Amino acid sequence: MTDNGNGARKSSTASRPKRKGTRSDRPSTIRDVAAIAEVSVATVSRTLAGNYPVSAETRARVMAAVESLHYVVNVHAKALSGAVAGPVALVIQDITGPSLAHVAAGVEQEATGRGRLSLVCSTRGDAARETDLVQLMREQHAAAVVLVGGVVPDDAYHRRMSEYAEALDAAGSRLVLVGRPALPAEIPATVVDYDNRGGAFQATSHLIAAGHRRILFLGGAPGFSSSEQRREGHLNALRAHSVPYEEELDLPGLYTRASGYRRVRDALDAGLEFTAVFAGTDAIAIGVLAALREAGLRVPRDVSLIGFDDVPFAADLTPSLTTVRVPYEELGRTAVRLALDREETITGDNHVVLSTQLVMRESVRPPK
Repeated sequence: MTDNGNGARKSSTASRPKRKGTRSDRPSTIRDVAAIAEVSVATVSRTLAGNYPVSAETRARVMAAVESLHYVVNVHAKALSGAVAGPVALVIQDITGPSLAHVAAGVEQEATGRGRLSLVCSTRGDAARETDLVQLMREQHAAAVVLVGGVVPDDAYHRRMSEYAEALDAAGSRLVLVGRPALPAEIPATVVDYDNRGGAFQATSHLIAAGHRRILFLGGAPGFSSSEQRREGHLNALRAHSVPYEEELDLPGLYTRASGYRRVRDALDAGLEFTAVFAGTDAIAIGVLAALREAGLRVPRDVSLIGFDDVPFAADLTPSLTTVRVPYEELGRTAVRLALDREETITGDNHVVLSTQLVMRESVRPPK
């Protein structure tokens, strides 16, 4: 007996297929389900997809066969047909960093609230791996691919991002850049950024308002977008308050604790005079604290200190750290929202800049 596509059975001279789904050497297939339920493959597909009317009796037979065979639906095939919502993929450089972890939390929260699976992948700073992951997510029909992490916005970067965006758009997906430079308006991508310049301007202005003039600036590596923007904000604040720029106080480096520690130790060993330190990240600020304590200097009695990020432990340091708060979770949530709602948003919403906020705690006071 077979059916005519609507669940009605009819006679057939063909013998009934054997029950293959119970074999241990391979998983059950949709054909196995059809054989047990005595319906066509098309009827099984319609029943499981729920996009075509079938009789209650047919549905019961199909679901009983599914249960008996422990059949698992091919999600990739459903994605190809548009019967299941694609996942949201987050591609970041390092999953262990506290800042990026909070972006991931925001992506996961928004995706979950919309019934989407979220996938997290790490590039470890390898551009070739990033390209491979974007291609893999395109093949998996991800609804959006969110790229996070500092970059050097050179011509090669812009070409690569444009290629990502065009390829994903052709597959019905969306490229979202978080904390990265914007692309030309004609490129089908969404950008969610935060105000690095404004945050750095607030930080340096706060130190100047407290009476500091010799501010050691520990920025990031030259060329990276976030590093350059924070440095610009710092320099803008010096100019706005008529504080002369001194090159010896401008020390670039990595966004790490070790780098912050080493730069302050080198500055102290060289006899460099400063009354405050603006650390480009809170991780740098931790290294600064360690180096100052080793030198017998207290924060903020001898040297004031301000950071950038407002990671969770910043408030628990001794003294608690004055810093610039970046809304990392909101960055993740906004990235998913704009990507999934892009058909309902206006063109201008494809580039959003979130504000940063100065959080004043105990690590800044007027110089002695």
